[in-house]
Amino acid sequence: MKLTNLLIASALAVTVVASPLQAAGEHQGAGHGGMAQAGADKMFLEKRDIDGYTVSFHVMPVAEGMRHGGSHNLMVKVEQGDKVVSELQANSKVVYPDGKEESKPLMKMGDWYMAGYDLQDGGKNQVMVLFKTPDGKKHFGGVNYTK
Repeated sequence: MKLTNLLIASALAVTVVASPLQAAGEHQGAGHGGMAQAGADKMFLEKRDIDGYTVSFHVMPVAEGMRHGGSHNLMVKVEQGDKVVSELQANSKVVYPDGKEESKPLMKMGDWYMAGYDLQDGGKNQVMVLFKTPDGKKHFGGVNYTK
């Protein structure tokens, strides 16, 4: 079990470091009013201002053999100004197109927090985050992701 967790964490760390950097250059949402929708074979990166924090939502399909947490990785990064806010408590929630809901804690991986979800085809998956900053305040926001 520990070896499996170590392998999963290692694979996710590589994904978390490489993917947002690549996605940042490809999907800034220009020309879409801030919306950077992507198909199942593409990455999604959208930034939202939540209570003065810049929150990056990154959704990426997971390779077939790496689907330990779900079909997609949700990754969230919180920044204030040009600095990453690294001491957070964060939870995520997805409301699927069929109306079902699922919540998961976000696991810290470098500057990002992540969780895996089996996102559905056929409509909008509402992806949300609730995070508590070091000052004790809670912040909530989200985006829509269409697979």
